[in-house]
Amino acid sequence: MLAAGGDGTINEVINGIAGSDTVFGPLPAGTANVLANEVGLPNRPDLAAKFLLDAVPTRIALGALDIPGRNRRHFALMAGIGLDARIVRELDLKLKAKIGKLAYWQAGFRQLGRTLERFQAEVDSRSFEASFILVTRVRNYGGDFEIARRIRITDPDFEVVIFERHAWFDYLRAIGGILTNRLDRTKGVTVCRASSLKLSLIPGQPVFMQADGEELGPIPASITVVPDALTLLLPKRYAGG
Repeated sequence: MLAAGGDGTINEVINGIAGSDTVFGPLPAGTANVLANEVGLPNRPDLAAKFLLDAVPTRIALGALDIPGRNRRHFALMAGIGLDARIVRELDLKLKAKIGKLAYWQAGFRQLGRTLERFQAEVDSRSFEASFILVTRVRNYGGDFEIARRIRITDPDFEVVIFERHAWFDYLRAIGGILTNRLDRTKGVTVCRASSLKLSLIPGQPVFMQADGEELGPIPASITVVPDALTLLLPKRYAGG
């Protein structure tokens, strides 16, 4: 099965076939297709399709997000809790239709000067208080830069980036760490590997989540790795590691 679209479209398809034997390949289209970008497919769907003719079917894990009272939601790329979910939630969809990814930057810049709500996270056996956590299976973030740098989609776990500060100027410092590849040495940031997270509120304003760019509502929630969940067509160069 092939599917053309952006991250949201790919996520919908993956949620329909997760756990099955269906062989899946992404074709880049829409606002952004991080999965295709991550594995090294060309940005044009016709060229990507040619690459997939010679691709290697590879069984991979998926992330799973469980919210009380709702159906489980799988994700191939990443889940974000806090900052980026608030950006997705406040995104101007009409502006996105006109200018694409730049609308996310516009929504991001609107966060300057605002204090982020904090929440509790249990990351495997470690406890944190954070204002933003990125739980990712890929290095590429939004198609523009890398926040996590040591993860591959064929790995059996997550790379988790935990931002423990909550003021906007702390995030400016973190952006500097991202651009200089020193985020793991930035004060107030923890980078680790994990297979499960439990997320809970600190009394106050709600904290929201997103998965593969789709806003999914507020915590509490849990996130786990589901092994052997999807057969993904990977270009030989990426599959060979």
